[in-house]
Amino acid sequence: MEVIHHGGKDTVTGSCHELRAGRQTILIDCGLFQGVDDRPLEIDFTTSLIDALLLTHTHIDHIGRLPWLLASGFNQPIYCSAATAELVPLMLEDGLKIQQGLTSREAAHVIKSITKLIHAKSYGEWFALPSKISEQPQSDTLYARFQPAGHILGSAYVEIRLPNQEVVVFSGDLGPSNTPLLPDPVSPQRADYLYIESTYGDAEHEDIAARGERLKAIIDRSLADGGTILIPAFSVGRTQELLFDIEQLVFTHQLDANLPIILDSPMAQKVTESYRHFKQLWGQEAKQRLSMKRHPLAFDQCVTVDDHRSHLKLVNRLKSTGEAAIVVAASGMCQGGRIMDYLKALLPDERTDLLIAGYQAEGTLGKEIQSGAMLVEIDNEEVEVNARIHTMSGYSAHADKHDLLRFIQGIADKPKAIHLIHGEPETQQRFAAELRQLGYHVEE
Repeated sequence: MEVIHHGGKDTVTGSCHELRAGRQTILIDCGLFQGVDDRPLEIDFTTSLIDALLLTHTHIDHIGRLPWLLASGFNQPIYCSAATAELVPLMLEDGLKIQQGLTSREAAHVIKSITKLIHAKSYGEWFALPSKISEQPQSDTLYARFQPAGHILGSAYVEIRLPNQEVVVFSGDLGPSNTPLLPDPVSPQRADYLYIESTYGDAEHEDIAARGERLKAIIDRSLADGGTILIPAFSVGRTQELLFDIEQLVFTHQLDANLPIILDSPMAQKVTESYRHFKQLWGQEAKQRLSMKRHPLAFDQCVTVDDHRSHLKLVNRLKSTGEAAIVVAASGMCQGGRIMDYLKALLPDERTDLLIAGYQAEGTLGKEIQSGAMLVEIDNEEVEVNARIHTMSGYSAHADKHDLLRFIQGIADKPKAIHLIHGEPETQQRFAAELRQLGYHVEE
């Protein structure tokens, strides 16, 4: 067995891993590079021998280079969970039109080609992976299955069973424990070789149970002098978690009934519909709210903004009036999307509060603002940062150090080797040292 990393090894973007075992070659994810990882989008490795692609989830740093993969000649099956299969076209459409400037027709053509290759699989279902070698014995065939990863809707970690019955596990992105919207990930029964994300391998998140109280405290403090609360959030995952908590504050009458909660992201609206479509994948707390006839992702106080003209009108109104509002808009790292117009207009206003609720990769505008920059560049213009900046780790969709350790220690027999991926080098070094102290073999 051999694993080659084409991205996402020592960074948190561009996830793409190639597994070669026997006479089969499998690709796990094919993501977009972001931030300081500015490698070209074109596929720089041979794809003619790849038998299949497995997708762990639909964040753009895991699926964003699919169009370029097909352009390189790839025309093999793409396997993923059912919810991921529904979300892939939505996420790619957004990326192709906004980030690559394709027209709707051009984007639709690319997405149709990709969708034709997708095969949805149920969680826990072993399936044989195809081989281009027509006469390969069944005993030499690789098998795979997806298991819930708790990261976003449809997210999965991948188990691949080798001909010798050893199991290779690729974690994808693992979610934190005790989130109300999605169930916690459960450790695999066996993982002889574990390739695990390490985004927060040296950090501890805020208590998720108390994050609603922290959100309420920030909102109260922010609204004391008016102004807008801006929350950059990825369209899938964090937006829905935020809406879930805000609905709780509305339900318990802890938010002014006249305070508008604005969801200004057409993509997030579509993704939220998919979350409602796959209610069977929700966690127990979320299902309990449904049984109470509550609508945690579609409540009356939440106002959606559809067309671009209405969006610009709202930005100008908030800039000129300074009225109180909570705005949730993509993108989560402030690297495009409608949040950019809000930042440009409202960052100079000291009444504005910017709530950073997720990981900010090096080289992104979100990271620059989070690090205390007083002057940033947006649309080739210098923008003063007078807004108050808040960071809340309780909304991270990633497992923290304790969650990662819980996942690893939940495997009955220690893996023969653990490989840390999807993390910054210094973080990986610290996490590796802790794992070695616990008796695990961590490969460099």
